[in-house]
Amino acid sequence: MMSDYHLSTKTLRPVLVKLGCSIALGVATVFAMPLVSSSLQPLLGEQSVGIAHAAEKEKPKRSTRKTPAIRAKIYEKLNAAQEAADAKKYNEAIKLLNDLRDTEGRNSLNSYELANLYNMYAFIYFTQEKYQLALDAYRNVVKQPDIPEAMELNTKYTIAQLYFVKEDYKGGVSTLLEWFKAKQALGEDPGAGAYALLSQGYYQLKDLDRALKYIEVAINDYTSRGKVPKEQWWGLQRYLYYEKNDIKRVTAILEETLKHYQKKAYWLQLSSMYNELKMDDKATAAMETAYTEGVLDNDKELINMAYLFLSQEVPYKAAKVLDKAIKKGDVPATSKNLELLGNAWRQAQELKKAIPEMEKAAAKSDKGELWSRLGSIYLDNDEFDKAEKAIENAFKKGDIKRPDNAYLVLGMARFNLQEYEGARKAFKEAAKSEKSAAYAKQWMEFMAKELERQEALKDG
Repeated sequence: MMSDYHLSTKTLRPVLVKLGCSIALGVATVFAMPLVSSSLQPLLGEQSVGIAHAAEKEKPKRSTRKTPAIRAKIYEKLNAAQEAADAKKYNEAIKLLNDLRDTEGRNSLNSYELANLYNMYAFIYFTQEKYQLALDAYRNVVKQPDIPEAMELNTKYTIAQLYFVKEDYKGGVSTLLEWFKAKQALGEDPGAGAYALLSQGYYQLKDLDRALKYIEVAINDYTSRGKVPKEQWWGLQRYLYYEKNDIKRVTAILEETLKHYQKKAYWLQLSSMYNELKMDDKATAAMETAYTEGVLDNDKELINMAYLFLSQEVPYKAAKVLDKAIKKGDVPATSKNLELLGNAWRQAQELKKAIPEMEKAAAKSDKGELWSRLGSIYLDNDEFDKAEKAIENAFKKGDIKRPDNAYLVLGMARFNLQEYEGARKAFKEAAKSEKSAAYAKQWMEFMAKELERQEALKDG
């Protein structure tokens, strides 16, 4: 019965794949804002600041490049295009840039002016989701000689991210590695976010070992500084370990994730991992925590919770979960679910609660099996007349898994109703089965002695 609802690793894998892919899908959101603030910062600064001073501010301390200044007239035209872009007048902004390019001519603009011109094109195209045009424009930025190293580095990183947006992961990884090399040549730390992005690229290229290596660099960087790693990073990490079939490591990562990100999916996955490790108590505890927190909100999850309680031999909790869920309408009152509830109450020795649920389950079933089980419950509760009728109804409907058991119940019910001939017939039918033959014969012998005793009492 548990296999119908038990969470397996098959249900875990799609969730983990989704978590891994979400990094790439979120790239546009992650880096859309910094496009302007990084390489266009001098251009968008306060107008009172001189152009030469603005250009100087962008230079990294270690730069030895001599960057040409942006001339005032060029600055004004670029600034006008920026204002149009800020007002979302993108066609007007593009026209202003085209006019600047065509009027001044590429040969008359210095390298830094051209870099900012192409940077503005790129920003507008990206905002319009014209990613190929944006990518081409950013490539033109880094082609310019003598631009500030910071501008070159920021633009290369943005190019790598755009490759990811376009799902060109090979191009993204290649550009990102160039960026890493340049960054490290300056003695600068690339940062955890860059390592996570590189990991995602390798993941998409199916180089899972490198993907794992770099996502762990990102995670360790954060944890070593007392920062909480991003949720998506842990998602990719545990997926990669899952692919290695390292269930213990996946479990440990889920435990750590849940300290900071409380989500239903993680509780379900953790319970599933505990099951994989044969840690049934912890599997049930994880699901119970999710249930207590109120995050189990569909019928399969609630039914699975009940099955876990039954597997841990706490049927009362299983019955309480199902009873509440069925009454609220979270679990449909189908014959199968009502039967499960009835069986849970019965295992909890709550026969008065089990009987009504089994009656409803049997009434909704077109098969005799549930009527047979109901008859057994009636017998346990000394309701012999109801037991007899339930078993008779079971045989009318047919499709009983253990007819021999049903005949035994029928025989015992009739015996207690003093319907001895009917009881004898039922026991004879039960005796035709090897599984019930010995027990049925014992009952017939007992009944014969009882009848002899009753006759003796009459004669006396």
